[in-house]
Amino acid sequence: MTASVDISAREAEVLALVGEHLTNAEIAARLFISVRTVESHVSSLLRKLAVPDRRALALSAAASASAPIDRATRPAPVLPAPLTSFVGRTRERAELAEMIRRERQVTAVGPGGVGKTRLALAVAAEVADEFPDGVWFVDLVPITGSHLGPVADAVGLALGLGEQPGRGMDQSVLAALADRRVLLVLDNCEHVLDGVAPFIEQVLAECPRVTVLATSRARLMVPFERACPVPPMSLAGDGASDAVELFMDRAAAGGWPPNHALREQIAEFCQGLDGMALAIELAAARWTTLGLDGLTDGLSDQLRMLAGGARTDDRHRSVRAALDWSHALLDPDDQVLLRRVSVFTKSFTTKAAAEVVGVGKGSVADGLARLSEQSLLVVLATPAGTRYRALETIRQYGSEKLAEAGELDEVRSLHLQWCLAQADDLAAVVGEWRARFDAVADDLRAALAWAAERPELGAQAYDLARRLAELTFTRHLIGESQQRYEQAAALAADADTAPMLRQAAAVAGCRMRGDDMYRLNREAADAALAAGDTAGAATDLATAAANSYRFASKFVRTLPPGEGGGLVARARELAGDDPRAGVAMALAEAGRVLTEAFEAAEGMSDGAVAEAVAYAERAVALARRAGNPLAESAALDTLSGALSWAGDPFAVADTARRRAALLAAVPHGPIAAHELIDALGEATEAGLGVGDLQGARGWARQLADHPMLAEVGHRATGPLLVTDALAGNVDEVLTRSTRFLDAWQRAGCPAGSALGPAAAGVEMIHGLRGDDDAGREWATVLGRLDPPTEQAYGYRAVFDAILLLHNGDVRSARERTAAEPDEVWRSVTWLWLHWYVALRAEVAVLGGYPDAAKLVAQARTVVAGNPVAGAIVERAAALLDDRPERLLAVAAAFDAAGCHYQSARTKAFAGGDASGLAELALAPMVVRRAP
Repeated sequence: MTASVDISAREAEVLALVGEHLTNAEIAARLFISVRTVESHVSSLLRKLAVPDRRALALSAAASASAPIDRATRPAPVLPAPLTSFVGRTRERAELAEMIRRERQVTAVGPGGVGKTRLALAVAAEVADEFPDGVWFVDLVPITGSHLGPVADAVGLALGLGEQPGRGMDQSVLAALADRRVLLVLDNCEHVLDGVAPFIEQVLAECPRVTVLATSRARLMVPFERACPVPPMSLAGDGASDAVELFMDRAAAGGWPPNHALREQIAEFCQGLDGMALAIELAAARWTTLGLDGLTDGLSDQLRMLAGGARTDDRHRSVRAALDWSHALLDPDDQVLLRRVSVFTKSFTTKAAAEVVGVGKGSVADGLARLSEQSLLVVLATPAGTRYRALETIRQYGSEKLAEAGELDEVRSLHLQWCLAQADDLAAVVGEWRARFDAVADDLRAALAWAAERPELGAQAYDLARRLAELTFTRHLIGESQQRYEQAAALAADADTAPMLRQAAAVAGCRMRGDDMYRLNREAADAALAAGDTAGAATDLATAAANSYRFASKFVRTLPPGEGGGLVARARELAGDDPRAGVAMALAEAGRVLTEAFEAAEGMSDGAVAEAVAYAERAVALARRAGNPLAESAALDTLSGALSWAGDPFAVADTARRRAALLAAVPHGPIAAHELIDALGEATEAGLGVGDLQGARGWARQLADHPMLAEVGHRATGPLLVTDALAGNVDEVLTRSTRFLDAWQRAGCPAGSALGPAAAGVEMIHGLRGDDDAGREWATVLGRLDPPTEQAYGYRAVFDAILLLHNGDVRSARERTAAEPDEVWRSVTWLWLHWYVALRAEVAVLGGYPDAAKLVAQARTVVAGNPVAGAIVERAAALLDDRPERLLAVAAAFDAAGCHYQSARTKAFAGGDASGLAELALAPMVVRRAP
C-alpha cells in the first residue's frame, strides 16, 4: 500500500545521496549547497516519508532509487516508522507533548515493554512542526561503550555528521545544534547512563534551543530532568479501554478480527496482563490459533507461576509471563532459533541467521517467518531483501534463554566467526560498500566487545579489532579507527603491538591530533623495544621527533626545548649501524636543524640551510633505495621545506610534484592518507609559487575532493579558491566559497593563517566584480582568520595590489608593495615572492615612478621561468616601452597559463579590437545592479 508524497527535485537528489550513506557535508559538497540546506531537506524528508531516523531514510532512498528524481510525487516506502498503527494513550500523548513544550529535558520512564518508544515517536511526530530545525531520533541500543564518546557518535550519525579532523564528535554535535531549534529523541538510554547523562548536560548547557526527549527504564539523574512515567495501556472503560483497542487492532491483523461482543472478556484478559503493551501484542498474535479461551488459560497459568513481588515488579512480571508463555508455545527448533538470533545487535538476514544458528538456511527461513507471525520478530522489507529484528525487550529475553541453555559462549563464538567473515568481505571496497558496512558495523562492535573480555579469544579479538580499525578508517570514522588500532595494540602479541600503534599514530595525524600522534609513536618505540626490535624502536623515536617538526601546527602542547633532540640522540644510540633506521634518523636531523635555526635569534644561516638540505637528500636516497614510498614522501616533504628556505621555488615545486605523484600509486591507508593530504596541499602551493596555475589547480582539485576532508570544507577548498581567484575563475570562486564559509562556521570559525589566502582571494573576486557588500563581508572573515601584522607582504599584498590596480588606485598599490623583497621574502615566503615582485614592477610602471625600469629589470631576474609572473613583468615592460603591439603576445601567454583575468586585462591595455575582447572576458565579473 503506497501513498503519494510531494518531494521536490532537490529533496529527491538529497534523498538519493542519503541512500548512498553520505554525510550532510558530503551531500552539500556534491550538490554545491550549504550543510544547513541539506539538514533542512533531510528533516523534511523524515516527516514526509514517515520514517524515524537516517538509517530508515537511507532504506527509503534505496527503495525508491528507480524512480526519476524530477517527479513531483513518488510512492512512500513500505517502511513507515511504526510498523503498526498507534493505538490510544490520548491523555499520555497530551501530557508528554505539553511537557516537551515547557521543559528542555524530559525522560519518559517505564519498564521494558510498556511502550515508551512508541509513545515517544508518536509525540515527536505530533510536535514536529514546532521544531523548525527538525526532530532527530537516535536509537542507543547498539552502543557497546558506556562513556560519552559512543553516545556522541550515535547522535552524530543520526544528524548526518561526519568527524571533523581536529574536533571530537561531541564537539561537532554541539556545534551543529548550537543555534538550532531541535527536538532530540534519545531512545533506550538505560544501558549507557554514564555516557548519556554528561552528553545531555553539555547539550542543554551549550545549545539553548534544543529540547531532549529520552526514553529509559530509569531516570537519567541530570539537572533539570523532568521525568514522565509511562503507565501501562489504560484499562478504564472496560471494553472501550486503550488496552482492548490495542488487542483488537493487533488481533485483526491476523485476518480474523475478534467479535465485538467479546470486548468485556478481552478487557478482563488485558487487566490480567496489567495493560502492558508488549504482553498484549504478543497475546494478540496468538488470537487466530488459540482464541480467547486458549489465551486466557495459557497466560493465567504463567501469571500464577510468576506470582509475588512488588507492584512495580508485577509489570515486568506481565511481560515476562507473556514472553515465557509465547516461548513455551514455540516448537523446540523455533525456541532455539529465537534465543540464538538474540546475539544480533540490530537487524539480520536469513543467511546471517543460518550461519550463526548453525542449521540449514531453509529451516531458518521458515522459523523466522513463524517467529514474525507471533510478533517475536519484526520484518523489515528492504531493497536488498528481507531483514529481521527483535525488539530490545525480546532480544534481552532471548539472551537470557541463551545463557540458561548453556549456549551463550558457543553462539557468541559463531557470531564472532560470522563477524570476522563479514569483515573479510568488506576488505574489498566495491559496490554499495558504505551500506554494507553500516548494516553490520554494530554487530562487529558487539562481537569485539565480547571477545576482548576473554583471554582465550585474544587472537580473534585482535584480528577483529585490526580489521574494524581498517574498516572504520575507510568509512572515515577516524576517531573510532584510532581507538580500534589502539585496542588492537592492547590485544596483540608482542611483535604486532608496535605496527598497530604506528597505524594509530598515522590516524591521529589525519585527525589533526599531533599530541596523540607523538604519544603513539613513542609508545610504538617502547613496544618495539620490548619485542627486541631496536631498529624499529629507533625509527619510532626518530619519527616522533621528525613529526614534531613537520607537523608542529597539529600540536596543542609545545615540546620543551631539547626534547626532540633528546629523542634523536636516543634513537641514534638504539640504531647503531642498522640501516633500517637511517631514513627516520636523517629526517629527524633535518627537522632539528631547520627548527633550531628558524628559532635562533639571528635567523636561518646559509650553513644551516645547506645542512638541512643534505640530511633531507640523504633521507630521500635511503628511502628510495629501500623501496619505501611513504618514507620517501616524508623525506621529500622535509627536502621541500629546506629548499624553500634556500630560496629555490622551482626546486621546491619539482620536489612537491614528485612527492604527490609518488603517493598517487600508494595503496590507501592511514599513513598514505596523512602523507597524501599534506602532499597535495604542498604541491598546490608550490605550483602557485612558480606560476603553474593549471598544475596547482589539478592538485587543489584532488585535495578538495579528498573524502577525508569532506567534513572540513574550508580546509578542502581553501587552496582551490586561491588558485581560482588568481586565475580569475569567477564562477568557481563564487560557488566554492559557499562551502568554505559554511564549513568554517560549522567548525567554530577557527583562526589560522593557512586559511587566510582563500578568504583574501574571495574578497578580491568580489572587489573585481564591484560587489562591495560581499567584499566587506569577506574582509571581516579574513580579519578573523588571520589578523593583519606589520609585515603583511605576502598574500594580502598580492591580492590587494591586483584589486587596487583593477580599480586604478596606483598610489595605494604602491604603498602595499613598498617593502623591498630582499627584506621581506622570508615573511612573504617563496609562495608569494614572484607575484609580489612582478606586481611591484607593474605598479611602478603604471604610476610613472622613477624606479620603474630598475624594478622591471630586477623582477625579470627574480621571476625568470614563472609564466604568470613573467607575463606580468613583460606587460609592464611593454607599457614602459610604449610597445602595445607586444601585449597580444603577453595575453596569449596568460591564456596558455590559464590566467584568464590577467589575459583580459592585458587585452584591455592593448586597445583596438583587443579591448572589445577584454570587455567580453571581464563581463561575467561585473555585478549588475538594479537601476
